[in-house]
Amino acid sequence: LSENPIRIREQSLGALQSVVLANTIAEDVTHAAVIERFADYEDEDALMARVRDTWPSAFEVRQEERLRGIGHYMSPKVWIGQFGFTMYHSSTVPLNVGLHREHAFCPVPGFREVHTQIMGFGKMQQCREKNMASLYLEEPMAPGTTHRPMYDATGKFPWHQFETITPSIFMAVEMLPEGAIPPEF
Repeated sequence: LSENPIRIREQSLGALQSVVLANTIAEDVTHAAVIERFADYEDEDALMARVRDTWPSAFEVRQEERLRGIGHYMSPKVWIGQFGFTMYHSSTVPLNVGLHREHAFCPVPGFREVHTQIMGFGKMQQCREKNMASLYLEEPMAPGTTHRPMYDATGKFPWHQFETITPSIFMAVEMLPEGAIPPEF
């Protein structure tokens, strides 16, 4: 989230990149999202069951037809300035969340978004058209991975979707342009 590189020993971490760190110090940090103890649980299935019992389905919250009937749950969204953070648990494999390029829940011009994998494995898929036959880019996502930004300078997205490889939890990081007011649900 930082506009300036974060230093990790002799290396630098750029904006909208992520890593898993252990036994080291991140320096020159102006802004960052830190997920501590993301792998600190005894039973992954039990943890994901607790998440399903706690978070509402994404369909219940967003009322988007493409989300109806799939195992896709979301935490309450937290806004910090122009940054919105939401955790999603995807229990359905495959997820079939549906290709989309608009984000109806945030119709602000210049809206941008990336996703960081927290638990499980998935892939971010991009297509030329609204069908999987036009797939042109797929990024595997393991815990600690953030896909590359896929929007242009105006915030226009290609057709895309997150697809599960295993049940998973990922974090959506939404970025609003300066002066935009975060939407309310």
